[in-house]
Order: sequence, then structure tokens, then C-alpha cells
Amino acid sequence: MSVLIVTGGSRGIGAAICELAASRGYDVVVNFSGAAAPAEEVAERVRAFGQRALAVRADVSAEDDVRALFDAAASLGPVDALVNNAATTGNTPGRLDGYEVDVVRRTLDVNVTGVFLCCREAVRRMSTRHGGAGGAIVNISSTAARTGSAGEWVHYAASKAAVDTLTFGLAQEVAGEDVRVNAVAPGMIHTGLHAAAGLPDRMAKYAPLIPMGRAGQPVEIAEAVLWLLSPAASFTTGAVLAVGGGR
Repeated sequence: MSVLIVTGGSRGIGAAICELAASRGYDVVVNFSGAAAPAEEVAERVRAFGQRALAVRADVSAEDDVRALFDAAASLGPVDALVNNAATTGNTPGRLDGYEVDVVRRTLDVNVTGVFLCCREAVRRMSTRHGGAGGAIVNISSTAARTGSAGEWVHYAASKAAVDTLTFGLAQEVAGEDVRVNAVAPGMIHTGLHAAAGLPDRMAKYAPLIPMGRAGQPVEIAEAVLWLLSPAASFTTGAVLAVGGGR
């Protein structure tokens, strides 16, 4: 029985990953940092598939919280899958020269330090070097790492570029220890992030720039993640898979 931790699993892409994973036999730990109710709802949907689920509050940028998250997950069994989905843009979009440093620091704390801390705890449990039985990690990056997100979230784009580099470097470190590390880089996806940032029409604005002519759905990202977690991707590590409709 596989045990999967999904950070930021209470909504959007994270929730879609939790539900699809449950449909494919994973027990799921739904991590959240805000309101508990949405995470509990996702956990209930996981249980509806006949799988076990926990909703665990943890700030991924806080070392003690991350340790507690993995300890809680261990109650379901050895953790052999991790999806680092939790992230923030700092919400208010704008040019780099208009950003407050606290927003940038918080974005880097969650998007980069959070991924580092969760990867570290996962490797300490999964790696055969540490007595584990192996596993798979998928980090959620963004095509913004390549496009730069100018005029909106350059700091966010930079944080996702760091995730790409972390993915490739860690994959090489643990390739011989039965741990695979990959990333999925979503493009424009229909989630609540855009409206929360005050940009409810963002998808309509960018859709004409996407070769496929539309924004993606969270489940389309979830499908890519579940492939990378699965044995079907057994010879894939250090990859960043772009899922952005060609943009």
C-alpha cells in the first residue's frame, strides 16, 4: 500500500492530485496551512475511493512543521510518495520594482525552502541509504520558470526556476538509492489562484497565446503527476515535464 503526501492538497491542483491518487490505490495525506474544512473535504473524497486519508496542518517553510507532517503520515505506513505542491505568489501581481521584500521572502520560504525541507525529510525516509525501501518525489514547478512572468510575478517565476534546479540536482544524488525525483511544470491552469490575486480574467487574457487555445484543468496536471509517481516512469528521474498546452 503506497502512502502519498501532497502539500497544499486542499484545493486546486493539489486536491485534484489527492483524488486521482486515491482512485489509483494511494492512501493520502492532505497537507494544508489555512482553513481545515477544505482539507477535510478532500480527505473525505479520498476515503470515498476506499483509501485512508489524513488532513494535516503544516507550514512547509517551518522545519518543525514538516517533521510533524511526515511523522503524522507514518501512522498510515512508510511514506513512499511525495508531491510538493504548496506554493504562493504573494497574490498581488506587479513589477519587481514595486514588490515589498517581505512578500518576496515569504514566496521563497514557501516555494523553495518548503520544497527543500519536504524533499529532505522524504529522502531520509525513502532512500535505501537511510534504510528505506525507495520512493518517488514530484515537485510542482511552473512554465513561469521559463517565461519569467514579467509584469506579474517575476519573484514567483524565479522560485520555480529554483525548484527545477533542485529537482535535477537531487535526482542525481539519490538515483542510486531507489528514489526518483521529477517535476511537473503547469502552464495556465483553471484554479482559484487567479481570482485570489485579483485577476479573475487572467485565463481569458492568456488563452489566445496558448497553442492549444485554452487553459488547462487541474486533473490534467494530476495525470502527469501520477504517471511520474508510477512504475510506468521507472526510468525517469531529473525530468521537468511541461504541461502547458504548448506554451
